Amino acid sequence: MGMLQEFKEFAVKGNVMDLAVGVIIGGAFGKIVDSVVNDLIMPLVGKVVGGLDFSNYYIPLAGQATGLALEEAKKAGAVFAYGNFITVALNFIILAFIIFMMVKQMNRLRREQPPAPPPAEPEDIKLLREIRDSLKR
Repeated sequence: MGMLQEFKEFAVKGNVMDLAVGVIIGGAFGKIVDSVVNDLIMPLVGKVVGGLDFSNYYIPLAGQATGLALEEAKKAGAVFAYGNFITVALNFIILAFIIFMMVKQMNRLRREQPPAPPPAEPEDIKLLREIRDSLKR
């Protein structure tokens, strides 16, 4: 079997296609979560803690002025951008929680139902057994 044929068999397997769909949807879902965190949650958190923008929290490591925006400070030298890290960490926590809830729901739906009790024995079978037992006596 040639390498091309083996690759074709590998590529068209259901698991590979499922994985590809999962990666694509996961990437798109990640962008949605990024937007939720950056555009909705972090501004609210910033408002609660005094109107501060977490994305511009940093410690200058190359003598930059502390009043600069993060991008300008990065151009001037190295910075310790802990505000950006807080945003990314919150993004991860939200994404992990949503995935946990999805997996939990899927597991709940996949739980096997307890086996149904066997159907009641038909009346004619019961009657035939009684007749058999009477004849044995």
